[in-house]
Amino acid sequence: MRILVTGGAGFIGSALCNQLIEADHEVRVIDDLSAGEKDRLDPRVQLTRGDVADIPKLWRLLLDVDCVYHLAARVSVPESIKYPRDYNHVNVGGTVSVMEAMRDAGVRRVVLASSGAVYGQQAQSTLHEDLIPDPDSPYAVSKLAAETYVRTIGTLWGIETVALRIFNAYGPHQQLPPSHPPVIPRFLRSALTGASVVIYGDGHQTRDFVYLDDIVDALVSASTAPDVDRQVINVGSGQPTSLLELIDTIGAISGREIEPIHNMQQSAGVRSMCADLNRAHELLNFTPKIGLREGLERTIQLDERFH
Repeated sequence: MRILVTGGAGFIGSALCNQLIEADHEVRVIDDLSAGEKDRLDPRVQLTRGDVADIPKLWRLLLDVDCVYHLAARVSVPESIKYPRDYNHVNVGGTVSVMEAMRDAGVRRVVLASSGAVYGQQAQSTLHEDLIPDPDSPYAVSKLAAETYVRTIGTLWGIETVALRIFNAYGPHQQLPPSHPPVIPRFLRSALTGASVVIYGDGHQTRDFVYLDDIVDALVSASTAPDVDRQVINVGSGQPTSLLELIDTIGAISGREIEPIHNMQQSAGVRSMCADLNRAHELLNFTPKIGLREGLERTIQLDERFH
């Protein structure tokens, strides 16, 4: 297949591209490299530096493409609260641009990387796709809007669409920005350097941490799976983990006793999140293979920043 991956130099995108290349697909990438790293990509991947709002550039890259993975997005919840207009421009406007260009180029399928954040606070901790989303940040709103645009435009223009709601992704080489880094690399860096580990809230809030390789498996399956048109599908581990349990596991792996500092002034986010994976198993034949401890051990082993 010929495949275009937007945001393909990013954390998830680069791992996806490298796996697709190993499977002998032709892989093209458009990425503005604001968060991505081209050195993470296999040299056989055709990287174009650019913005997904550049429709003429997209037309050229979409020539004879069979499937688009749309991963290009800004992804920080706290940052989105400060800069909601930027998140709307990139995550929503960029998605519409990609869909327009796909229509013009005659591409038949798009796989959107959405987020479990669209659920927000729900009455139940295990989240299935039929729940009514209640996004609680501009980031989550932008992802839900992107889902809706993709599904609606796909229906109007005859493009097959599938949105994967990815829960808390982690793995080697995840971006560690100076402000608002993701929780697992932040905890790992602090624990392995002897710095204080700071938890927002009491630490009993749960998240569904899903390892990078499992996410890539779900994405790969979504490009060719039958009967997924217009579907929204959860991708997670299916296991809830509290932040205190996460710290205990990191401590056990690293051989360090970690006494977290609790910041009760900062929002701890939703109380509980865990993906119901029944639809993913049924439609994508997806079963996560990497448990939390193994995933953390792989992350430390494969990411030179933690050595």
